[in-house]
Amino acid sequence: MPVYVETVTQASQQDRTDLAKIYADAPAWLLAPYASAEALIEAGLADGSLIAGRFNDRLLGAALLRRDEQTWRLSHLCVRKLTRKRGVGRRLLEEAQRLASEAGKPLHLAAPDGHLEASALAARAHLPLDPL
Repeated sequence: MPVYVETVTQASQQDRTDLAKIYADAPAWLLAPYASAEALIEAGLADGSLIAGRFNDRLLGAALLRRDEQTWRLSHLCVRKLTRKRGVGRRLLEEAQRLASEAGKPLHLAAPDGHLEASALAARAHLPLDPL
């Protein structure tokens, strides 16, 4: 069964639980500039930028996809530790690339300066890396 990527606008209680579990596994630097995982989730839900990968009715990974006038930026990409290395993050990235391409916008990754994980992902995906 494939991982379906969706924009989360109306999160059920189960979705909120899943999102909390996803970002509970995130390193502290990934949450910046938000004070907590809860603040990140609420901000993403409020402005419609939260995308998530769903498998068997459960959210396994999530990210923020900011759709600006000139450039789209993908940030805060995180997959639940229990389900890492199964293609969920790749699927989120591929769908963000597809959506940006359809809209005629370039996709950039965004992360705090100086983090090797973000730099490595940007290099593998052949995407520019912007500071948050």
